[in-house]
Amino acid sequence: MPVLIGTSGWQYRDWRGTFYPGDLPQANWLEYYAERFQTQEVNNAFYRLPEASTFTAWAERAPDDFVMVVKASRFLTHIKRLKDPEEPVQRFVERASCLGSKLGPVLLQLPPTMKADNERLDAALSLFPSDWRLAVEFRHETWHTAETCDVLRSHGAAWCMADSTKRTVPAWTTAEWGYLRFHDGTGTPRPCYTKGRLDRWVGTLAELFPPEADVFVFFNNDPRGCAVYDARVFAALCAKHGLEPTRVPGEKISVVR
Repeated sequence: MPVLIGTSGWQYRDWRGTFYPGDLPQANWLEYYAERFQTQEVNNAFYRLPEASTFTAWAERAPDDFVMVVKASRFLTHIKRLKDPEEPVQRFVERASCLGSKLGPVLLQLPPTMKADNERLDAALSLFPSDWRLAVEFRHETWHTAETCDVLRSHGAAWCMADSTKRTVPAWTTAEWGYLRFHDGTGTPRPCYTKGRLDRWVGTLAELFPPEADVFVFFNNDPRGCAVYDARVFAALCAKHGLEPTRVPGEKISVVR
């Protein structure tokens, strides 16, 4: 089973000296990251949707096998709350399309205060190109229903599994591929994960998906460099269980304690 492992974002100041060399200009961080990871979840697109030229530049700077997963703008998910989605989806699609062959799945993360509205969800998902992979992260428990899963399945969209100390999300599958996000671990130092917790998730993925499925896994616990450190540990555990992790940094990664 291919497991594409990366982090949620790459431009974190406290990664200088832990992941990025201290003398490496920030302008070269993407190239450095892409040499060590095969995928990246572009988290900052959620806060401010980049211009088309920015997506084009990222595509030009990344290697041929690189996959950029883009988080949908909060204007669509948090401000509009999926209401009247035509314009924000069109704008997002026009810009993200500039990644070309390097565009991976699109993640829609819904606000924790937004209760289930499957009609809105269905309408929004239907506006994306039919050949795009979509994943949805629900943060209100009213979405945890068979009806919501049916909406996702009708679009080939993935139920985003999430590991967080703030909420419990079922480990469900709604597509022929998977998506998992790690938000905050309880290891030392926080928010790093314990090896046992990561190992249990590897086992869960192996049980949920067939060998031909691919699963995207992103670490969003960026403080102290935990995301990069845990990505290396997770990749090693995947290999131990017979899964096929994508590249991770070969050099030892330290965390800020």
